[in-house]
Amino acid sequence: MHKRFKSAAAGAIHEGVSDLYKVSAVAKITMREFDRRCLTPVHEMTPRKIRALRVREAGTQDLFAALLNVTPKLIKRWESGEAKPRGASLKLLTLVEKNGLETIV
Repeated sequence: MHKRFKSAAAGAIHEGVSDLYKVSAVAKITMREFDRRCLTPVHEMTPRKIRALRVREAGTQDLFAALLNVTPKLIKRWESGEAKPRGASLKLLTLVEKNGLETIV
């Protein structure tokens, strides 16, 4: 998956620092800091927000689940508050919220 940046400028800066890291001109800790500052931040999502995002982008729970590579049952659990998206799923939801579904398909 391609990295998604806060802005085009953040992407350009990150690319330059990544190149320096590859040739050992930048420390690993510095690279982590640039990742933290440049990449799209992940934030918690309420069940209401997840449902609104699904309706805005894909409509059905089955289709949204297929596009996020999770089960429809998990989408239902997120929307009812029985479970919370974590890890890669939360990152994908954040990217869809910010940039639309086309960024992940």
